[in-house]
Amino acid sequence: MATHRNGSTGDLEKGEIRATSPHQALGNNAVLPVTYAQAVRPSRIGNPGALGLFSFASTTLILSLYNIQTRGITHPNVVVGMAIFCGGLAQLLAGMWEFPRGNVFGGTAFTSYGAFWMSYATILIPGSGVGAAYTESPDSEFQSAVAIYLITWFLVTFFLLIAALRKNIGFITLFAFLAATFLLLAIGEFANSLGTTKAGGVIGVVTAFIAYYVGLSELLAAEDMAVARLPLGIFNKRVN
Repeated sequence: MATHRNGSTGDLEKGEIRATSPHQALGNNAVLPVTYAQAVRPSRIGNPGALGLFSFASTTLILSLYNIQTRGITHPNVVVGMAIFCGGLAQLLAGMWEFPRGNVFGGTAFTSYGAFWMSYATILIPGSGVGAAYTESPDSEFQSAVAIYLITWFLVTFFLLIAALRKNIGFITLFAFLAATFLLLAIGEFANSLGTTKAGGVIGVVTAFIAYYVGLSELLAAEDMAVARLPLGIFNKRVN
């Protein structure tokens, strides 16, 4: 087994890999060793946050306007294309790009909601057979099934809200409103209450514009010559 300069294999036995800097190789022991995470080449993947947030916001806005029955619209099927390619595929890709950047929260959130939109689109596609399976059942059965589906996503959103509590005010507000949206839509299905569903649609519209704001903030922050910066209310990191 290879040993360090001091002849100790302790770091390897502890499972910690350390890199030797050029200064150490030349015998300058005044330079402390750095961890492997600090020595590796940083990721050159751009921040996919704006892509994921804009995709989420646009799809949420359209569906929420349908839930409000804007201009008498009662069938949400036009959102299927957006749900598959924008809210679904684009967010899924954003999530996959977040993981190599070391952002577990962003990767989990974008990938999860990308999967949500794809699964929701599957429910709305007639050829999927999901809705057709309930044609001979009372309407309440299908509504209860959808309500359970929405409650599950409320729980996922609530857990992400907990994880966002020390990130920034923008994310906290976004996930709080999104959790309220899922909860109201689920209650609307359980109770067969159009008014509650419309309330969920209104909160969903607000959620979409919050997501637009956070996405625009991330986009401007990534540009060296941005015309402005939008604050997110970032908390100071704890010092151990």
